[in-house]
Amino acid sequence: MGRTWSLDELVAGVRSGDRRALARAITLVESADSLAEDVIRELYGQTGHAYMVGVTGPPGVGKSSLVSSLVRHVRPRGQTVGVVTVDPSSPFTQGALLGDRIRLADHFLDPDVFIRSMGTRGHLGGLAEATLQAALILDAAGKDLLFLETVGTGQSEVEIVGIADTTLLVLMPGSGDSIQALKAGIMEIPDVIAVNKKDRAGATTMESEVRSILALDTEREWETPIVLTDAVSGEGVEELWEAVGSHRDHLEETGLLAKRRASNLARQVYALASGRAKAHLERAVAGDEELRRLLELVERRELDPLSAVREIMQKVFRIES
Repeated sequence: MGRTWSLDELVAGVRSGDRRALARAITLVESADSLAEDVIRELYGQTGHAYMVGVTGPPGVGKSSLVSSLVRHVRPRGQTVGVVTVDPSSPFTQGALLGDRIRLADHFLDPDVFIRSMGTRGHLGGLAEATLQAALILDAAGKDLLFLETVGTGQSEVEIVGIADTTLLVLMPGSGDSIQALKAGIMEIPDVIAVNKKDRAGATTMESEVRSILALDTEREWETPIVLTDAVSGEGVEELWEAVGSHRDHLEETGLLAKRRASNLARQVYALASGRAKAHLERAVAGDEELRRLLELVERRELDPLSAVREIMQKVFRIES
């Protein structure tokens, strides 16, 4: 059995950067424990100092290896680092993902680097919510840089990347689906793009293809840099970090950093509220025979969905819609 922490001990422990307190606080967040809400409430005033880099991209492109190389690059410069890796696929990571995690393990003995890997299992409040709270805890602990790494598919990952100040998309030769998503405008244009595994055939072709897609967007003030990297050898990592730094400078010089953070926070409030409202609505309908009957009428096409929504909203939330 681990030790039992009081709220005051946990908050003080996180503020001082105590690794056991950080681990415990994030575990509470993952299990949606009510104490986690108290911890976040106490710590929130100390957040907003860490610079957050969202790292996304398809499975197997080497995101964790690249994050590991970036951490290795920034640590000699004295910056403290938090890493939250999100694996939405399964609590039992696949072989390639596990290999990436082992590369991140290089940093586990560094007291100024804190790494946490999160799967979807057990996140009662939703994966995006748990990741946001874990990031806030690491921010309150005084980390200078936070890397939030996730597989770039699905709504929760979009929300996770929406927390970040700078979004880094990692591709590799052959990751065609992401190119299609960029081309179709499904994927929001990232701030920096890395084409990893640069020694593979097709890396320069992919770079020019991505460049031609980005050229179609003439509205953007920021020109998204594309950097060829090899995470394992470290090639291109310095240039990649310079590109992230240039984006940070751009945001700060134009006043966009404060605006981006404000809109991100507003979006997070709406996302958390809508998640809570949806869960409340589902419980209310499941526990009310009259409301369940409305759904049955919709299924039998005897009542249209909007009329059903109007009745449900009126009864559950007292809202006339």
